[in-house]
Amino acid sequence: MSIALALVDGNRDVPVSADREAEARRLGLCGAEIDAARQGRSFDARTSRALALALAAAAHDGDRLADERERAARSGISAEVCREIERLAESFAALPAG
Repeated sequence: MSIALALVDGNRDVPVSADREAEARRLGLCGAEIDAARQGRSFDARTSRALALALAAAAHDGDRLADERERAARSGISAEVCREIERLAESFAALPAG
């Protein structure tokens, strides 16, 4: 959900959609966590690493992506999970804006 918020709803002046906010809250995120995710951040260190990796993958920034993969691995995120985060980020990045 944090990746969706960062990539689909992130850095926009419009409020997050009611459906996505309801889903995020159902998954246990509070308002501050939703706001942080929209800015590509998290209060949890590993989630922050996952978000940074997702943002680099969505931006197709090869150098940054390699750095973020390394940081994610050092934080305990497996290579398999990194690949899944990257696939998810690329699929969200392919969605039309809005």
